[in-house]
Amino acid sequence: MSGGRQRSGPQRRLAGELQLERWSDAPNRCALVYPSGYHVGMSSLGFQQIWRSILATDGWTPLRAFNDDDEPSERPFAYELNRAMPEVEAIALSVAYELELAGVITMLERLGLPPLRRERQPDHPIVIAGGPLTFSNPAPLLPFVDVLICGEGEGLIKEVLQRIEGEDKASLSALLSGLSGVVVATERAPVLLPVAKADDVLLPAHSAIVAESTELRKMFLIEPERGCSRQCTYCVMRRSTNGGMRPVPAQAVLDAIPQGVERVGLVGAAVTDHREITDLVNALADRDFSIGISSLRADRLKRPLLEALFRGGYRTVTVALDGASPRLRRVVRRKTEDQHIERVAREAKSVGFMKMKIYMVLGLPTEHDEDLENLAHELIELSKILPIDVGLSPLVPKRNTPLYCAPFIGVKESDRRLKLLRRLLKGRVNVRPVSSRWSWVESVLARGGLAVGEAVLEAHRRGGDYAAYKAAFKAVGYLPDGSVGSDHAPMGVDGGVAYGLPGAAEALAQTTELKVLRKR
Repeated sequence: MSGGRQRSGPQRRLAGELQLERWSDAPNRCALVYPSGYHVGMSSLGFQQIWRSILATDGWTPLRAFNDDDEPSERPFAYELNRAMPEVEAIALSVAYELELAGVITMLERLGLPPLRRERQPDHPIVIAGGPLTFSNPAPLLPFVDVLICGEGEGLIKEVLQRIEGEDKASLSALLSGLSGVVVATERAPVLLPVAKADDVLLPAHSAIVAESTELRKMFLIEPERGCSRQCTYCVMRRSTNGGMRPVPAQAVLDAIPQGVERVGLVGAAVTDHREITDLVNALADRDFSIGISSLRADRLKRPLLEALFRGGYRTVTVALDGASPRLRRVVRRKTEDQHIERVAREAKSVGFMKMKIYMVLGLPTEHDEDLENLAHELIELSKILPIDVGLSPLVPKRNTPLYCAPFIGVKESDRRLKLLRRLLKGRVNVRPVSSRWSWVESVLARGGLAVGEAVLEAHRRGGDYAAYKAAFKAVGYLPDGSVGSDHAPMGVDGGVAYGLPGAAEALAQTTELKVLRKR
């Protein structure tokens, strides 16, 4: 064993980075904080895009920090400085999904701040939050932050930092007025949480740093399209969100890939809907890149694209079914039919793929055991073509979707359906379910408002396990059987009244999808 000084976990991760854009210090430092670990945070293209935007802001520089337990001190490690985080002028939190709220609390505590905004002092740094969560329901974040940037934030973060520089918190409302998508937090629930849209000149988003110690190891990430043209009623990123899909020409994507990278990941909500996707993947394979794609749609996976993906190193084909039967998929406007999945399996096998992974949502409105029987039959038939792994998760209705008015089916009922499906599959398919308990926690955070956010703090202080969340949420009226309390986020921008509020049942019954169902 070498007698030299052993590097810490963050230093080892830092040594594995390829810096594509040069960092420089500035008079004002912004801690750019991801509330989960480095291996997740550095796989987030949005996080890297915000890093680039802060770096491009005159007078400001970003200092990355992550929620890892192998750091050498309690105070978060600042990767750009290779030491503990110093005092900063602002903190920017990038939050991807609901269960990261506990990590937000942890990171604020590690930075030496009281988690609740009302308990902080005027000279504490301003806390800003944004990220994918803000497309849906960021309301539970409001007790902990000073400013929310909702939606696409890469254009807004620069404007926010420039306006708050050298100013005090009491002036935030006046300073940030007129910025669409920016919400200044108060003790009152906001009436609206608008979703901002970035200027297309900022596209395509792409990696500023290629990291080795990530879920997407040594992969350069780039966004060939933003948004989605489809109308799946459970999905936040649907056609009505910021105008639908905004594609980037394939040549622009190719031109943006720097020298020195070996793996390229195409990231987006509907990458395989890009009109040039097959040509783009073939062009990447021609340059000997290993290729990853974040979203594969079965109805778009034709043989030429499968062959291109195989050339790029794919050996497992991954698709989403998201509905236990064709009837249910029509209910939620999911265009995948049984024949699409079967065709993909057969063509993938003939191309040389070794396995198929399928993602499935259980608990859609009007789902019955007969639908699960249909699903089991379909999966068993597919397993005769290729080995099948299926990831199962209960429906978590989200704000800003038409199915916000649907109930969460409850922990016990979710477990019953999972158990039934396992029995029906008879061991022919490898089943990997998401925890029903933590899906319920997610569902509460997907609906709740400020009181639910403060309940997370209570759960955190009680140890942060499921029992702690169950007790804290019970105090605000939310129960694991799907019962909901009175604390809700404001009305969404894409229909859907929150389940449990007046009009929710009527809203669900009046959706086009359920009208189609009744006709059938």
